[in-house]
Amino acid sequence: MSCPELRRFLTHLWPLLLILAPGREQADVPPKAVLLLDPPWSTVFKGTKMTLRCMGFHSRTTGKISWLQGKRYLNEVSESISIKSSGNYQCKTPESSLSDPVHVEFSSGVLILQASHPIYEGDNVTLRCQGKKEEYTKEKTYYKNGEQLHDTYNLDSITIDSVSMFPGTYHCTASVKFWSFDKTRTSNSLKIQVQELFPRPVLIASSSRPIEDGPVTLTCKTQLVLQKPDIQLQFCFFRGDQTLRLGCSSFPELQIPSMKTEDSGSYWCQAETPRIKKWSLRSQIYVQRVPVSNVTLRIQPPEGQLIEGHNLLLTCSVTEGTGLITFSWHRDGTGILGRKTQRFQLAKLQVSKVTEHHAGRYYCSADNNNGPILSKRTQVTVKIPVSSPVLTIRAPRAPAVEGDVVELHCQALRGSLPILYLFYHEDMTLGNSSAPSGGGAFFNLSLTEEHSGKYSCKADNGLGSQSSPKVILNVTVPVSCPVLTLRSPQAQAVVGDIVELYCEAQRGSPPILYRFYHENVTLGSSPAPLGGGASFNLSLNTEHAGNYSCEADNGMGAQRSQVMTLSVTEISRNIAGPATGGVIGGLFGLVLSAALLYHFRTQRNSGEASATAIPSYSPNESQEPPSSRPSTTNTGEPMPYEAQALRDLQPVYSNVNLPRMHWEDKEPTVIYSEVKKIHADGFTKQTSRRESDHADDTGNYENVC
Repeated sequence: MSCPELRRFLTHLWPLLLILAPGREQADVPPKAVLLLDPPWSTVFKGTKMTLRCMGFHSRTTGKISWLQGKRYLNEVSESISIKSSGNYQCKTPESSLSDPVHVEFSSGVLILQASHPIYEGDNVTLRCQGKKEEYTKEKTYYKNGEQLHDTYNLDSITIDSVSMFPGTYHCTASVKFWSFDKTRTSNSLKIQVQELFPRPVLIASSSRPIEDGPVTLTCKTQLVLQKPDIQLQFCFFRGDQTLRLGCSSFPELQIPSMKTEDSGSYWCQAETPRIKKWSLRSQIYVQRVPVSNVTLRIQPPEGQLIEGHNLLLTCSVTEGTGLITFSWHRDGTGILGRKTQRFQLAKLQVSKVTEHHAGRYYCSADNNNGPILSKRTQVTVKIPVSSPVLTIRAPRAPAVEGDVVELHCQALRGSLPILYLFYHEDMTLGNSSAPSGGGAFFNLSLTEEHSGKYSCKADNGLGSQSSPKVILNVTVPVSCPVLTLRSPQAQAVVGDIVELYCEAQRGSPPILYRFYHENVTLGSSPAPLGGGASFNLSLNTEHAGNYSCEADNGMGAQRSQVMTLSVTEISRNIAGPATGGVIGGLFGLVLSAALLYHFRTQRNSGEASATAIPSYSPNESQEPPSSRPSTTNTGEPMPYEAQALRDLQPVYSNVNLPRMHWEDKEPTVIYSEVKKIHADGFTKQTSRRESDHADDTGNYENVC
């Protein structure tokens, strides 16, 4: 064999080796080429022109075509060739694999049995019994595997429905007229050449050892011949004897999104038409489980800083791990807080409304049947807002006294440290103090009278402030030395005057009790429940002269005033003063007037007709107030208090005119006069009490003539 022939032989040998190689049906090879006959019969009479045409996957074929007769390559490269000898023919295009062999028979007999070509699985096949001289051929009969087919007598052709890949062997008989005799002739034996409608499917898995929980794609791969575009393939997938999806589908792929360990097993697929079913070989798929690793606990809020009453979210996750994973959460010193089993790599546990007891170190574990893996521990701190504080005022004694140092103590019984305490007096800030170690805070205050009032405090630890109830503090002020004032109606107190003793301490918390003393003998007491001073009235007599003092006491120590000396003057005839002389003079005038009246009446009764002149007073003169009378003092200067008081005590006479005599009347006339005291305006208020006590200073006097 020459080198060119050897090279050509090797070039065409590899498709043949591919056909003969075991396991080809599972190989991923190009679709087969199709060999067509013209005329479309696999058996023809010798001498008939037969043309073979090779078609690839695409309708139009480009490139060189390979042709085989039996196992011998022909020196032909065109798409169509003509043949004259019987044999098995195959072809191949550049884009397809080797076609199925087609047996072409050139018969030298007088009767042949023909089958249409090409024939595919499931097709209906036409068999034709043909005589070389058809006009002399009659009484045709058809046989399968040596047995006559019913209802096929004297038919030029018959149809066999839905042939399979192994339809059997057929022949026919006919009566052929030869000269003047009819002779029964038998055709050639015919094996119907049925081509695959589609090759046996191949199951292809995206992975034969997938990771658990990972996806797998199964593909049922086959190829329907191009000559049957109207046929639709259906695909089914199986694991063992279990169908993987409901019924079959025209889609040749099946996607399994998550493989489980129990999904390991034998997988296969089926491709079918209404008449043909083909199964792939079984493929083993083993699902691998990945142990958990890198277990992490995350806490929300971050850094594990919580406020009491809020929610704590614990998230446990793994970076690797497949299958069912059991997550559990723990706190040091306690049991399991929670447990979840799931196929996800992350799980959450919420602890609602945490308290201070939830503080501690937390961790989680994950296990997928390979042993638990623990996370690192994370510290959780629970901060507690302050409760309403309690304000306590600590004084050295009760009640608190001005000058005492009191301690304001504010303490919140609950609350995370540190706590800042603020102190208030009547809502005004006094100061603040921090309690980094707990126990409350103190604020010292040296008391004055102004420190009385309402006190409160506020606690704040940055999570919100709380105020205490208000506490009332009364600061008691000891009384100061009182001042005693003697209030007399005149500068020189005389017997019968009403003297007011007024005692007042300028400072001191009420109530204050005032006591009055004469020569250290208690005269009496008077309370001042609202503060201020107190009075004590005294109607003077000569024994009341002497030293007076008062004492103020509010329970914090009594204080005595300075001594005041009071002189009491007794009234005598010689020193009665102008007022007494005026009164006596007035009375004397009345007596004199009465005597004169009596004298004149006696004269009239005696018949004396002469009239005697009588002294009379002008009404205007008699009604002139004492202040309008001439005074021996200087009118340009104010009158001294003593002179004013004495002048105010002078009697005023009104209507003291002598009456005119009614000479014709027999009976005497009675005239009344009123003696009054008139006081200056400035002295009226001071002596109002004295006037009320001496109402008899004004009297009614009756003149009876």
